[in-house]
Amino acid sequence: MRKALRWLLALVVLIGTVSTAGAATAAEPKAVDIKDRLLSIPGMSLIEEKPYTGYRFFVLNYTQPVDHRHPSKSTFQQRITVLHKDTDRPTVFYTGGYNVSTTPSRREPTQIVDGNQISMEYRYFTPSRPAPADWSKLDIWQAASDQHRIFQALKPVYSENWISTGGSKGGMTATYYERFYPRDMDGVVAYVAPNDVVNKEDSAYDRFFARVGTEECRDKLNGVQREALVRRAPLEKKYAAYAADNGYTFDTIGSLDRAYEAVVLDYVWGFWQYSTLADCADIPADAENATDEAIWDSVDTISGFSAYTDQGLETYTPYYYQAGTQLGAPTIHFPHIEKKYVRYGYQPPRNFVPRSIPMKFEPSAMRDVDTWVRHNAHQMLFVYGQNDPWGAEPFRLGHGARDSYVFTAPGMNHGANVAGLVADQKAEATARILDWAGVAPAEVQDDPTAARPLAAFDAKLDKRDVERETALRP
Repeated sequence: MRKALRWLLALVVLIGTVSTAGAATAAEPKAVDIKDRLLSIPGMSLIEEKPYTGYRFFVLNYTQPVDHRHPSKSTFQQRITVLHKDTDRPTVFYTGGYNVSTTPSRREPTQIVDGNQISMEYRYFTPSRPAPADWSKLDIWQAASDQHRIFQALKPVYSENWISTGGSKGGMTATYYERFYPRDMDGVVAYVAPNDVVNKEDSAYDRFFARVGTEECRDKLNGVQREALVRRAPLEKKYAAYAADNGYTFDTIGSLDRAYEAVVLDYVWGFWQYSTLADCADIPADAENATDEAIWDSVDTISGFSAYTDQGLETYTPYYYQAGTQLGAPTIHFPHIEKKYVRYGYQPPRNFVPRSIPMKFEPSAMRDVDTWVRHNAHQMLFVYGQNDPWGAEPFRLGHGARDSYVFTAPGMNHGANVAGLVADQKAEATARILDWAGVAPAEVQDDPTAARPLAAFDAKLDKRDVERETALRP
């Protein structure tokens, strides 16, 4: 009887075990929401989520050490955004080198690979600034280390291939990141990235301005710039009234006169940075006989008279600090303007940073990056615009570079991109980006000329206009 009972009990347990196992097999594990996965990362917190069809878009804060050499000391909150498509897609790591936009957008490589996009606000651009700010910790290695930590934090979530990208100062940032952490990314797409290797030697810019565009256009621009300095007295009265009306002050640069000349001397550079040859039609043709209003309006439209006020400079203090400590800044000459009209010339970055912030230039920083790119570039693409002044000193590749390219888009300005390249280079660049991202279709692998972006163009998400910065900034 006991044997029968034991046998019956064993049978009941066996049936229960099989039933439980069957139920467990039948029940699919519940997928973890991407927001929960992101917020489970130590140091990550949510600012807000914004809807966009086909994506999830998050604005986040990530805790970073102020000094990556001493990470246990003080920290700050760095803003990043995540444009999430799918964890099975590649990821593009973007920075513009300044503030991050909190509006959903997709950079060109993100559209090409149909992937996710992580965007980072550059350290010390508010609100991603330590308080108090130790400015000695604002350098290219610390910023590259910010990206490295973000990559390490997000790679377990986005495990497919990664490509870094950025335009202008962002293109420089992507290049510096690759120099210091060359094993992180599977490819780099750097747009219009200046490469000021020797800060005191800027003759390349003078040669650029002597031949850019057409002689007719250059003469019109030079005429307006000269005339704005000839008419300094009446136009500075207008500037003073403009400043008073808007509450602008000039403590950092030192005087309204210095600010006025800085704006005027940016005029020709600013035109070619953001405009095209066709826009020359809008420049006053006979500057000497133009009205004061016409000269003022043309300079203000292109250079922006608010640029060198305290209020205009404040946002960009981190850039000018870096330009004066590591990045370098261009100096050009003005052969079309008599010396008696130019009092200060191109002023150094030191003049645009409050004197309470100490600065010392490090001449070896850019030489180091340039040497590394020439000899070690691997899966890097540099894109420049033919008519962009910042491309006068570009990155170049040496014998040690592998699977890397430097292309120039004809007629394009500081907004140059892959789409603006000539047909064969456009196809090759697109094919390489797809390959680096690990998503090149079989037909593209067989024939690179068949390369096309994998995602359809979205007019709201894929804005292609260059992001305009007033004053002389990349």
